[in-house]
Amino acid sequence: MPDSENPAAAVTFPPAFLWGAATSAYQIEGAVREDGRTPSIWDTFSHTPGKTAGGDHGDIAVDHYHRYREDVALMAELGLGAYRFSVSWSRVQPTGRGPAVQKGLDFYRRLVDELLSKGIRPAVTLYHWDLPQELEDAGGWPERDTAYRFAEYAQIVGEALGDRVEQWMTLNEPWCSAFLGYASGVHAPGRTDPAASLRAAHHLNLAHGLGASALRSVMPARNTVAISLNSSVVRPLSQSPADLAAARKIDDLANGVFHGPILHGAYPESLYVATAELTDWNHVLDGDLTLINQPLDALGLNYYTPSLVSAADPAAKEPRADGHGSSDHSPWPAADDVAFHQTPGDRTEMGWTIDPTGLHELIMRYTREAPGLPLYITENGAAYDDKVDSDGRVHDPERVAYLHGHLSAVRRAIADGADVRGYFLWSLMDNFEWSYGYGKRFGAVYVDYATLERTPKSSAHWYARAARTGTLPEVEAV
Repeated sequence: MPDSENPAAAVTFPPAFLWGAATSAYQIEGAVREDGRTPSIWDTFSHTPGKTAGGDHGDIAVDHYHRYREDVALMAELGLGAYRFSVSWSRVQPTGRGPAVQKGLDFYRRLVDELLSKGIRPAVTLYHWDLPQELEDAGGWPERDTAYRFAEYAQIVGEALGDRVEQWMTLNEPWCSAFLGYASGVHAPGRTDPAASLRAAHHLNLAHGLGASALRSVMPARNTVAISLNSSVVRPLSQSPADLAAARKIDDLANGVFHGPILHGAYPESLYVATAELTDWNHVLDGDLTLINQPLDALGLNYYTPSLVSAADPAAKEPRADGHGSSDHSPWPAADDVAFHQTPGDRTEMGWTIDPTGLHELIMRYTREAPGLPLYITENGAAYDDKVDSDGRVHDPERVAYLHGHLSAVRRAIADGADVRGYFLWSLMDNFEWSYGYGKRFGAVYVDYATLERTPKSSAHWYARAARTGTLPEVEAV
């Protein structure tokens, strides 16, 4: 009997289910000027006054570059079966062109070897938003050449690590790279050009396709290639035609712009219509959609909160409540006629509504959208204002409840026929949270930013029990 039919039953996962945690390079590594690494767009952006909370940056971050052995030992203590991390492009190919810097690659070789020695499966993400600054100076993702530079980089990393790493992801959340980076400007490189953001989205798609081919050209056939999308659960405020049209527009800009070409080899026709005032899409060249539509071995889904939208009231200046930072510029090109609404319910420290039903809905959508394609939840987690107690412990019952609810939603989806193979908690440890600086803590492990001491929170111990037993422990009263 599925647990969704018997709420009192233990929530038990399939034996092969992969329990992991995730991080990204710029958020944790530090050592930004060591061993040949050169600036990425996030180095530049975070050192630009006013771009990040408190002027915070990732120069040291949590010093994972020097403390990776300590961090891997911590993962082993927590019983993690997998660790998803990203590679810093400018650490292994500083200008985004030319030969690799071996010292940079050696760091990732050491990290992979350390993981394997502890029985932890490495899962590599090639790009988590940190474009080499020299490529941005040449035009960045709105320029087609950046996609070809990414393919060369993918081949370099695939050749270096493909004999020991079996699980690969090309890009993480290309929506953020394209639309927060080039439309709203709240992420690096901080540009506010809606037309450029649509070109960036296409060239990120092209980079995925070219990168997937490059990886497969140099890696063993057993290795898997995927992409991690932060696909949105977009809900209309009402069933009125105007609100349904608003939801369709945002769904196209959040989801269809990526899964259309990646999964189906075509952009939604409605996307072309909605954005006609900005572009005629002449940057999509003959053959591009075939290059993008590479076979996938799996699909990564990142989920945090749903979106609630309606048609905008032309007479009202409605604040945007899309959860993507504060900016006078929208991350949604050609969608000024759409209003975002705060969804009801409890919220995390990010202001994001806690709604596990959205994760179930997202999984079932992609079970239909890509039948037969294995799914992984490659990011899911919550930020809270965690504090160290007088006894030196960090008690975070809200995060435990969050994880229990969302993992239960994953299990319900499996019971409903979804092929979900694993879950990567975001994040392993507190870190640099992009434009929010160090003010938002997503980690299962608390980091004292003054001493860099790591302390597993109660959620880490809870998740460790789940990983070891394949069953969700009971939740303490919150």
